[in-house]
Amino acid sequence: MDAGRINGVLFLDLCKAFDTVDHAILIKKLSNYGIQDKALEWFKSYLFNREQYCKVNRATSSPRKLNCGVPQGSNLGPLLFLIYVNDLPNCLENSHAAMYADDTNITVGSDGLNNLEKTLNHEMSNIHQWLVSNKLTLNVEKTEYMVIGTHKRLSRFSQDITVSIDGKVIKQ
Repeated sequence: MDAGRINGVLFLDLCKAFDTVDHAILIKKLSNYGIQDKALEWFKSYLFNREQYCKVNRATSSPRKLNCGVPQGSNLGPLLFLIYVNDLPNCLENSHAAMYADDTNITVGSDGLNNLEKTLNHEMSNIHQWLVSNKLTLNVEKTEYMVIGTHKRLSRFSQDITVSIDGKVIKQ
């Protein structure tokens, strides 16, 4: 912005982020990060064949096997989620990702609004492909973007830009 550029920032929101982590993909990523042998087997036993049930007053549901997700409320849950999404920035070509737990912001800088719109949409396409391959879903209703620049720079542009993912328009 100091160089007279404008920035676009995407604020991504994932649907049920911690609940939808695919165990097989997570195990593969742990292996890629060098977790092997007994340690990897321990993670498999920690993730696979988990069950949960619901209890309200004195009524208890039948146990249900969990096929995905990291244990919430555990010390490892947030860490495993971070490992799961750690490679998201690798899909980006012309932007910077800032990640904290399940909150991700993508920032793109540009000299002009048309180029900013094109780059934001290209990065959203890359993000969509990454999400699909990692079995995660973007919450389009809660995902937003903003255009940031000096008042002087932004006043030169009369039209708004449109950013979309998979044919769905993102709110500004």
